[in-house]
Amino acid sequence: MKKVFAIFAIAGLIATTSCGNKTTEETVEETTVVEETPVVEEAPAVDTAAVAADTTATAQ
Repeated sequence: MKKVFAIFAIAGLIATTSCGNKTTEETVEETTVVEETPVVEEAPAVDTAAVAADTTATAQ
């Protein structure tokens, strides 16, 4: 009787492991590419025709 019980126990273990819940998850990896544009600093425009003002002059 012990042998029959052991055979059924082993058969039951094999049956439950072979019918296990096998879920396969496909992982999709999303990569985000960030392009950074370099910052260009422009020099302020200089008016070459302008006359420099004398700020130290006193009004008369």
